[in-house]
Amino acid sequence: MARSGKKQVKIPAHVRKGEKDALTRHWQKHFLDHLAESSNVSESAKIAGINPSRAYLVRRQDPQFARQWLAALWEGYLHLEMEVLRRLRDGDQKAGETDKYDFANAIRLLNAHRDNAARAQAEQRNVSADEIRASIDRKVERIRQQIREEKKSGSGLA
Repeated sequence: MARSGKKQVKIPAHVRKGEKDALTRHWQKHFLDHLAESSNVSESAKIAGINPSRAYLVRRQDPQFARQWLAALWEGYLHLEMEVLRRLRDGDQKAGETDKYDFANAIRLLNAHRDNAARAQAEQRNVSADEIRASIDRKVERIRQQIREEKKSGSGLA
């Protein structure tokens, strides 16, 4: 029986390949929670016990899940943005015992996903995606400027 208010998506057998035998109806929550933390669809699918193809199929066919997916990606974007800012403010350049945090790649990821982030934020705030994109561009430019200033002051951020 379909849950009220939720669209039931028919999942073909090839999409179920490699999934847990006892898949629960909570897979979407597990998937979206991990997606918000990691922004990684494959890892999120693994945590939820599903084939990534299932997540993409449900996203295409269920508008509510698609909105939740976008919101989770927005949250993941914010996590990365806050992590970069925290590291810059605290002078935290370490990613492990010996590795330096890769600021350049973090900023590239922020830029690469800014359109999705803008769309998600616009939907939540009910403003235009162009306004949000401009806001994101300003934030990324401030981060770049802070990195340049840190380099000039001799702290050696990459």
